[in-house]
Amino acid sequence: MTSPPLPADASDPPPIPAARADSTGHPRRALLIWVRVGMAHIHIDGAARFHLAAGQGVLIPADGWDHRAVLTEPGTVAFPLWLHPDDGSLPEPTRFDVPAERQDWLIQHYNLQVTPLSGGARFQDAITGLLRRPSGGESPLALPEMPRATGARAVAEQLIRNPALDLTVAQWATRALSSPRTLRRDFLADTGLTFEQWRLRNRLIAAVEFLAAGFDVGQVAARVGFASRNGFTRAFKERYGPTPHEFKRRLAAGSGSIDLTQRAALARRTGDLVRIVQGHGASAAPDPLPAARTPPHVNDRHVLTWMYRGSGYVDLGGTRYERPCGVATWIPADAEHVTGLRENSISLPLGEADTGDLRLTEPLQVRFSPAWTDYLMSCSVSARSGLQPDDYDPRHLLGLFAEQVAAQRALSVTMPADRDARKAAMDYLRRIGTSGEPADQDVSAAVHRAFREQTGMTFARWRYAARMRIARDLLDGGARPGAVARRVGYTHLPTFSAAFTRFHGLSAREYREREGRH
Repeated sequence: MTSPPLPADASDPPPIPAARADSTGHPRRALLIWVRVGMAHIHIDGAARFHLAAGQGVLIPADGWDHRAVLTEPGTVAFPLWLHPDDGSLPEPTRFDVPAERQDWLIQHYNLQVTPLSGGARFQDAITGLLRRPSGGESPLALPEMPRATGARAVAEQLIRNPALDLTVAQWATRALSSPRTLRRDFLADTGLTFEQWRLRNRLIAAVEFLAAGFDVGQVAARVGFASRNGFTRAFKERYGPTPHEFKRRLAAGSGSIDLTQRAALARRTGDLVRIVQGHGASAAPDPLPAARTPPHVNDRHVLTWMYRGSGYVDLGGTRYERPCGVATWIPADAEHVTGLRENSISLPLGEADTGDLRLTEPLQVRFSPAWTDYLMSCSVSARSGLQPDDYDPRHLLGLFAEQVAAQRALSVTMPADRDARKAAMDYLRRIGTSGEPADQDVSAAVHRAFREQTGMTFARWRYAARMRIARDLLDGGARPGAVARRVGYTHLPTFSAAFTRFHGLSAREYREREGRH
């Protein structure tokens, strides 16, 4: 499927607002923060300790402070990275410079932290034979089912990213804007496991990944949240049969190397990150970013993701939707799909939307110009970390995306020059296919006159032409007629087909065949 063209309008992003984050209510973890553009100020125990400009960062150990806060000035993009206490073991806060060749490496490190992680099929195939299969027949490394309720799912995603987080249910409920009773109920109803059972299952799967990555048993016990090695050993043996030490011996006796999971690779990469802070090996070129893909999965909310670097794809419903650099894609809820990245590619999550806020059954894409890069990075940080503007509203992405979609669609139709008529046109283009069939607009006689004089069409005829030309562009991009019908606001395919035939002189299916799209 071809990529959408660059929009003619809406080429300038909004200003990046100031943001803040502090440690109140959060477990103690080492924090590394670095600034891509702008200026950030780090306060430790009430004192302004560090002022970071572009290309600078600081690592703050987990211990030795009571409170810390991050404040960024307007126009700043700063990436917070959280480290396990064993990784951030420097004796005191340490400032460092980020080499240019390491900046994208750090952005990918951030992305691995904020994206739910799972093991690959090759890893599971290599490990399963070394572990007994738990009762019920499921794979011993299959992540427990994710809860669907919004608050419980947010908790589960944080625990997947950091299994060692040891908050109580009451503390988790506060962070999820829920109640302990509701959180427990949602975990049990959606996954068949209590919260404690789900957390333990996740910790033990992470333990297998870290043991396979070469960490010793004591390190793994701490990394996945066990207070003692003995407790970890008992839980591991009860679940998998061998003790952690026996499992490591079986691994060593096996032939061939084992691919690391993303979660284990992230833990291994952290050693390189600390060496950058310490100034050792900072100039070494980072390894190429590997290609990656997710297993088939379903989201309960629409997810917006943006290709910052390289290219990727979404496979959904038998169609591959290409994701070139700069393209942002809404992936629809309740649709099984696979997302993939090619080598040296980075995709960043921008946010989510409820199905009540956005009507979507097929991926919806728009290309942002390079001028938007820093702004979209700031959106990703706001969506997936505690570093947010004071008035942060995740719904603002819906409006931004709609503006870009409207500007992109405006390339396909003749646009009036009159200000009010152009506003009416953009309002219409913004709504097509995202909120049901576009309703008739109540516009003034002057707007109707401007459409007739400046486009040669009545407003009603212009709306019809806009939908048909957008439909043609979608067919050119490889979309199927049924998906195109929904995208341009038609509930029934026959109605769309008749309208397309009247406008273009052939049916949508015939058009696809003529253009070589099958």
